[in-house]
Amino acid sequence: MSLDHFFKNLTEIPEVFIGTTCIFLLIILYTRIFGLKSFSKMTGFDFVITVAIGNIIAMTVNTGNPSVLVGAILLLILYVLNYLITYIRYKSKTVENLIENKPIMIMRNGVVLKKNLKKSKVTESELQSKLREANVITLDQVKAVILETTGDVSVLHSDKENIEVADYLLEGIDV
Repeated sequence: MSLDHFFKNLTEIPEVFIGTTCIFLLIILYTRIFGLKSFSKMTGFDFVITVAIGNIIAMTVNTGNPSVLVGAILLLILYVLNYLITYIRYKSKTVENLIENKPIMIMRNGVVLKKNLKKSKVTESELQSKLREANVITLDQVKAVILETTGDVSVLHSDKENIEVADYLLEGIDV
């Protein structure tokens, strides 16, 4: 067995160190300028941007292709696009509806909404798992289970029988 694989390209270590440091500092700078929402997972769009940013960082740092300068420019373009689309989405309900998925209710007042479960492609075993994670003991505790735009599942539950989920929390949900 040859150890050449482990020791080749050692002369590139200074370049890799400088490139990684530059990209790291640029991510901090860009995040300070454009905000932490750049890495949020609030919508499917935000998730795609986060994955794209991670991919560019990995390619730039690990392979040097693209170069550090091109990687920095690509990251800036993604941050600017994210900022612009977030801004436009904030200003226009039409654009927001076009870009975002709608959250979907998959359980209400202890009753599984089979049609929505099927529509969202969530299995009953996945739903049961989420209920257990939320420490639900009986189904009558469950006020609502919502598949969020991020793919996360929110379980709203209470031991109090006469309590209802606030309408504000259910706004914009596909029921």
